[in-house]
Amino acid sequence: MRIRFLLAVASLTLLSTGCRAFTWGANGSGQGGDGTTTDSPIPIDIGAGWATVSAGADYAGFPGPGSQNFTCGIRISGSLWCWGKNAEGRLGDGTTTDRLTPTQVGTATDWAAVAPGGYHACGIRAPGTLWCWGSNSNGQIGVGTGPDGLVPAQVGVDTDWTDVTAGFTHTCGLRAAGTLWCWGNNSGGQLGDGTGADRPTPIVVGAETDWSVITAGETHTCGLRAAGTLWCWGENSAGQLGDGTTDSRSSPTQIGTENDWTIVTGGGPHTCGIRAPGTLWCWGFGNNGQLGWGGFEGRSIPTQAGTDGDWKAITAGGAHTCGIRAARTLWCWGSNYLGQLGDGTDVDRGTPTQVGTATDWFTVSAGGNNTIGLRLQG
Repeated sequence: MRIRFLLAVASLTLLSTGCRAFTWGANGSGQGGDGTTTDSPIPIDIGAGWATVSAGADYAGFPGPGSQNFTCGIRISGSLWCWGKNAEGRLGDGTTTDRLTPTQVGTATDWAAVAPGGYHACGIRAPGTLWCWGSNSNGQIGVGTGPDGLVPAQVGVDTDWTDVTAGFTHTCGLRAAGTLWCWGNNSGGQLGDGTGADRPTPIVVGAETDWSVITAGETHTCGLRAAGTLWCWGENSAGQLGDGTTDSRSSPTQIGTENDWTIVTGGGPHTCGIRAPGTLWCWGFGNNGQLGWGGFEGRSIPTQAGTDGDWKAITAGGAHTCGIRAARTLWCWGSNYLGQLGDGTDVDRGTPTQVGTATDWFTVSAGGNNTIGLRLQG
């Protein structure tokens, strides 16, 4: 899973001060990072100095107690930190011990991106090397068949990786030439290579060289190409691909004919995206209200959530969704039984509901049953 955001923030401010991290929702394994295992229905401050944070998603546990999730983040120093559930070594600290507070992963200070998945995670270090760790049950850490990885292992020798996204048991990434690569579990066709065979090392998907955005959901994948077109593939039983059917696809399939997509994010069996100039669209499983259109049922084609045209960020979790609007206000909707919407209740919401009154949200990431976000430091 990767967060998607397009917020105009002065880079010098961010680099010099970083952001404050806030977490809410499920915390059974310490994925909240506040030193406890207590769930919280409101955002809890877990400290300053963060450049980016991202929540993993144990989709297999939904709608369970959310005890399997973990979280990772990068500080402004470039150091990598992870916390929460650590089975299979998904925290990358060389152990399988759960951590209730952020724990540094190695000593490197050149981390540029991190993407926690189900039981594994991947990240990119400057100038563009790719590293993965955690469960390798389906080859999702990209280093071939073999045991789980307790510490980050470099994937190949290439130095031109620009993006990476981790699903439940598969991973995809983009390289500088605009090529798309995927690996890991392919039982639903989520690797996009036209087969159902698992791949323990990265394989190129098609011959296109204009991929600009990639996101891995539970067992499906979506991406944007340079012209602003939307493509999805993989498992589709809930209509999460958005092509109007429930037929799975083993190769990228264009969704609609629009060419104004700017962001796409895949979660559990649902997907959301933003079209220019800022309208919000969701599709797939919707029984908890996670599609945001007001009802509690699914949609097999992109369906607009409200009429607002100022959405700047969107993130899809297990069965909830959050986003940020132009005024840097935070909104969440969908499943809320563990407080993952952050509105102080456990009531599911079928439309975007504002989280507090703050107007300094920088980014947000929805996990399986928890959420983490960053606010700008004054």
